[in-house]
Amino acid sequence: MIEVKIQDAVLAAAAQEGMDAFVDAVVDAIDDAIGGELTAETMSQLNADQITLLAYKILRDEVMEGGFVQLIHNGYGAFIYKNPFGRAMKEWGVIGLSQLISRSHKFYTKYHEMIEQDMTDDEFMAIFEKCPEFDDYDDEFVVSEEQFTNMVACYLDDNLDKFVTIVE
Repeated sequence: MIEVKIQDAVLAAAAQEGMDAFVDAVVDAIDDAIGGELTAETMSQLNADQITLLAYKILRDEVMEGGFVQLIHNGYGAFIYKNPFGRAMKEWGVIGLSQLISRSHKFYTKYHEMIEQDMTDDEFMAIFEKCPEFDDYDDEFVVSEEQFTNMVACYLDDNLDKFVTIVE
């Protein structure tokens, strides 16, 4: 396991900025520790909580920008749907997100091969019309994102030693 370090002053400043900055500061420390590349090799150097936090950040960024279709198209569908991410969210107390992942899983299974193909920008935009089932899940995530991030931040704060080592 790789030791992920974060300076106390960085963490304190991020906590003062709010939950998004707090989560991002820890994610950035993990990302720095693995050289900015999440691969099978670097994942093997992280614990399950660190990987889950990176998965949450990826999910949040992708869905907030372009929905679940973008998440899947950009190659993160399997990372979310074929791993115990939903179960981890439930264990972290983020029940609503766990349920959202569970409910949308059938559409990932139904559409992922089509969505994951290489395509032009126009073809990608047309995918949204071919997969309208994701619209409600996109909306639900956007409406609940602040609550989800707050719950993730609370879990992170209560279990900080599972994620980082604080240094002066």
